[in-house]
Amino acid sequence: MSIRTVSTQPFPDQKPGTSGLRKKVPTFRQPHYLENFVQSIFDSIAAPQGSTLVLGGDGRYYNRLAIQIILKMAAANGFGQVLVGRGGILSTPAASCVIRKYKTFGGIILSASHNPGGPDGDFGIKFNSSNGGPATETVTEAIYVKSKAISSYRILDTEDVMLDKLGETTLGGMKVKVFDPVSDYAELMESLFDFPAIRTLLKSGFKIKFDAMHAVNGPYAKELLEKRLGAPVGSVMNGVPLEDFGGGHPDPNLTYAHDLVEIMYGAEAPDFGAASDGDGDRNMILGKRFFVTPSDSLALLAANATLIPAYKQGLAGVARSMPTSAAVDRVAKALNIPCYETPTGWKFFGNLMDAGKVTLCGEESFGTGSNHVREKDGLWAVLFWLNILAVRKQSVESIVREHWARFGRNFYSRYDYEGLPTEAANGVIQHLRDNFPTLTNKQFGNHTVQTCDDFSYTDPVDGSISKGQGLRILFSDDSRIIFRLSGTGTEGATLRVYLEAYEADVSRHHLDAQEALKELIRVALDISELQSRTGRDQPTVIT
Repeated sequence: MSIRTVSTQPFPDQKPGTSGLRKKVPTFRQPHYLENFVQSIFDSIAAPQGSTLVLGGDGRYYNRLAIQIILKMAAANGFGQVLVGRGGILSTPAASCVIRKYKTFGGIILSASHNPGGPDGDFGIKFNSSNGGPATETVTEAIYVKSKAISSYRILDTEDVMLDKLGETTLGGMKVKVFDPVSDYAELMESLFDFPAIRTLLKSGFKIKFDAMHAVNGPYAKELLEKRLGAPVGSVMNGVPLEDFGGGHPDPNLTYAHDLVEIMYGAEAPDFGAASDGDGDRNMILGKRFFVTPSDSLALLAANATLIPAYKQGLAGVARSMPTSAAVDRVAKALNIPCYETPTGWKFFGNLMDAGKVTLCGEESFGTGSNHVREKDGLWAVLFWLNILAVRKQSVESIVREHWARFGRNFYSRYDYEGLPTEAANGVIQHLRDNFPTLTNKQFGNHTVQTCDDFSYTDPVDGSISKGQGLRILFSDDSRIIFRLSGTGTEGATLRVYLEAYEADVSRHHLDAQEALKELIRVALDISELQSRTGRDQPTVIT
């Protein structure tokens, strides 16, 4: 076997987004495309000779082939060892766990998260640093700069590695260790939560249903929920990871997790339901005929954190992404702890956690997590909820309604317009920016605009500044409308509209969110001219 240097030319479209580089599978399968990006990673991170790298992904189409390419390139670029999940499987939070536990230089995670898979689906790749979290903007920008100037990459000419058998082998001078992708993560979860209390809950007749959506968390959920906690076999549905996610869309929301939603709103509904996404870092929480918004879930976890063994001493602080509702802000105020508002992207939370400023954090896009790893974590959130339910011995709905009675309810919804022509989506954003000066103090029905801005964030840890993070229209009654172009799509543009209205009156907490927000929705469409500019009468997804 020998190291081969392959001449190549740059691709113009390898700029990482908030979660690495995501493109259609046919794009990644172009000659040199994946190799160029991997070499750009290696050239940017300056790993010392002999460093250890973690590698794995969510099992989607192209995952196994990509792993073989990356292993051979890692060997050619001087890595001493790569830890790869058996079968190429490794959930994103489990990858963070392994990076941190074994103190590796970092890891490469192969996933397009909640995006569809298959030969014509999506694929993604990102680098996580030694803290277990996504690379900082400084690193991703350096990778992009390298990708625009690359002229060659290095790869070892050798046979493929057997990925389905635990053990060690060598590629050139590099050791490859195929490890159990579930065990380290499961042990970490058992150290955080009161498993005996949850077992008692599940033995009492409390029924659960977890939808793994034929994605990476199937093996993790079976090990934790069915094997270690004693939930009946079958409590985990769609538990076998498939390259195309069974033809489904592995996004845990009311639209795409429709099979679970039908069960949870049916006549024989279980007491608790949950789902996770393609790479296992997102979660959706349901009670019996009751949906918990991600923003409310974060607030509830913060309010009940001291019931959990790992957090019984209290929280250092909490953080939320800017588009996430302010429900957790009210909890933080009551607990007298800091609350940070960051741009979208888990890397911003990583800095705060590394500095000891926050313990819990979350995003409205079905992601919550804590300082146990440096990624959002779907099964962690499920176990957190089960631990709360085991201690409080109430239903999901009653816990949420008691929370609203104490803190008020933040009615919240997100409208996603996917696959828009990029020019049209950019036109909506520019139109809003141009009209900001005319909106201040203007009244729309019962809502008066207090201020408008394009959200900017100064990191309190490293002083870095992130601009252009989303357009905010803030009203005097604590209502908000936010417009943001998402960086997680692979085709066209995704425009997201976030709507929030605060309601202290308990007698109105029973309202459906869409009913409570209907005037604000009308205002958002009028101000943005979204329908006329994009030609879309309805959003793709409402959450």
